[in-house]
Amino acid sequence: MKITNILIATTIFASSLISCNNNSKADGYGNFEAVETTISAEGNGKLIQFNLNEGDLLNKGDLVGVIDTVQLALKKQQIEASKKVIIAQSKSILSQLQVLKAQLNTAKQSQKRIENMIADSAATQQQLDDVNGKVAVINQQMNSILAQNEPTLSQLKNSDAQLKSIDDQLEKSNIINPINGTVLVKYVEPNEVVFFGKPLYKIADLSMLQLRVYISETQLSKIKIGQKVTISVDNGNNTKNFDGTISWIASEAEFTPKIIQTKEERVNLVYAVKVDVKNDGSLKIGMPAEMWLKK
Repeated sequence: MKITNILIATTIFASSLISCNNNSKADGYGNFEAVETTISAEGNGKLIQFNLNEGDLLNKGDLVGVIDTVQLALKKQQIEASKKVIIAQSKSILSQLQVLKAQLNTAKQSQKRIENMIADSAATQQQLDDVNGKVAVINQQMNSILAQNEPTLSQLKNSDAQLKSIDDQLEKSNIINPINGTVLVKYVEPNEVVFFGKPLYKIADLSMLQLRVYISETQLSKIKIGQKVTISVDNGNNTKNFDGTISWIASEAEFTPKIIQTKEERVNLVYAVKVDVKNDGSLKIGMPAEMWLKK
């Protein structure tokens, strides 16, 4: 009888273990990831300053480096000097135009006076023809000067465009960090020569990580965007739980990734789901975790 009771107790205990194991399977498994941004150089030259290290916390707008701008500054001075010469040429042409405008104004007054005199039979048609010819000549001279000034104006516009381009390059020679985040990788060191598009460092905002999990089609009806879930990660011999919010659900199924085990033990097709999880500093990119749907 005693042996029988022991066997019954052992059977109940084993059954309870099996039952617990069946009920302890998470609703999704995955790894943490973050939106990683690679910051690249927007100028060419020697990196004369680069003040950051992997693991540094940066704020948006921080100045983290400077690319040598000596050549750009010299080119700007050259264009500005050339622009002054062009402006002087344009002023000379415009001064001639002002003289002709004054002559045209005088000629038109004479033209009007002679027209009035002809009406009173006090002037001849020849006099009117002479003044009309003078007005026409002055107009032609003015048009000729305006035509001469067109290339000068084009040169000025071109100089202004070049100066704006150089100012933009000078501004981009200052490496400004674009987002709040943690430096993940540093690709270059001070005094290296960089070029446009060369990666400088990689940064990510680790204050909010995303857990990418995969669920089966049968689980799809149980979740929705904005839904609150529980996220569990290993913490020594125990687990640590976090609150998560489903932020994205894939619209199309995909084959199960090799490293992922779903609730149905690797079904053929699964749906990717992203869960936003606030990081208390203990979560790392790539760390595995489980998703549990709240009952």
